[in-house]
Amino acid sequence: MKLREFVCFCLLLIAFLWAEGFAQTTASSCAAKSNTTCEECLSNVSCLWCNTDQRCVDYPVQSVLPPASVCRLAEARWGKCWVNFQTLIITLSVLALVILIAVVVCCLCCCKCENIGRSRKVDEREARQADLRRVRNEERREQMKSRHDEIRKKYGLMKDNSYSRFENS
Repeated sequence: MKLREFVCFCLLLIAFLWAEGFAQTTASSCAAKSNTTCEECLSNVSCLWCNTDQRCVDYPVQSVLPPASVCRLAEARWGKCWVNFQTLIITLSVLALVILIAVVVCCLCCCKCENIGRSRKVDEREARQADLRRVRNEERREQMKSRHDEIRKKYGLMKDNSYSRFENS
């Protein structure tokens, strides 16, 4: 397990150092693409195009969103020239909210279905137990009846057919 963690750490370190070196080499290329087209600027993913003054700047990775001192959100372009940051943020927020609601609804539905399945199992188990109790009660009732009949027979209290009284008269 320690070897696996060490290998992961080394790979992350190499990736970080490579990205740091890549960021340093692209710093000058973003500024060099100012006063060109948006497509040329955005061909490098570490560049940000500001529509107001037609300038290509390095994407400020220290902050998630570019500050207003670099470029206004409505005028900033990154990735595609036709998508501004403001629209991108609103769209991604709505999309994230829809996904979050869908996940919550799915979780609730799964929990409800699981509880329904559980209640069916509980109902089936209770029905089986009720049947067993009924069968045991019937067996006990039959045993008690046979025991009572034996006692009646022993003491001569056995009742004959209820119609026998009418036959003797």
